[in-house]
Amino acid sequence: MSDQLIISVGRQFGSGGHEIADMLAGRFGLPLYDKNLLHEMAESSHMDAAKLEKYDEHPKNHLFSRQVNGYSNSPEENIANMQFDYLRRLAAEGKSFVIVGRCSEAVLRQYAGKGLVRIFVLADTDFKTGRVRSSYNISEKEAREMIVRIDRQRKQYHNMHCDCKWGDARNYDICVNSGLLGTEETADYLETYILAAMRHVNGR
Repeated sequence: MSDQLIISVGRQFGSGGHEIADMLAGRFGLPLYDKNLLHEMAESSHMDAAKLEKYDEHPKNHLFSRQVNGYSNSPEENIANMQFDYLRRLAAEGKSFVIVGRCSEAVLRQYAGKGLVRIFVLADTDFKTGRVRSSYNISEKEAREMIVRIDRQRKQYHNMHCDCKWGDARNYDICVNSGLLGTEETADYLETYILAAMRHVNGR
């Protein structure tokens, strides 16, 4: 297998994408990066991670955002760019990892065909609604509204920073509906896919 494996997992809210990413990280023995990416960045830069988290994967507010001498005053934009640079540095150092969201399929696209596997996890509304209701102990109406709101936020964040569209199948190596198999069997399927993809990368 290639010395480097990067698994990028984009996901719809409620699809179980994060859970699947966690399973894949365990099966391949890789670190998983999501919000904890901020903690690594904060530790290395002597910043307060808790203050950064509220801006994580959020689109900037155009009404209050300004560019001054090439620098943005938007904390959302600055934190996003810090994460992108951190991911690029990890990849350039030859590190292997699983990354959830954070525009990683676009930020690391130069590694496509060289150890990067780009996944997008989606699911039907009923499946997502059931998972969200169970996780947050809320009504069906509240769950559906939450799904719409968070997916809109993720789409705005992604499309603000990338020249490719969030969830567009052309930007990923594989898109999978977790609602058909459930999260564990979806992880099984993706594990098989990743192993086959890495054999192909290595010409085996």
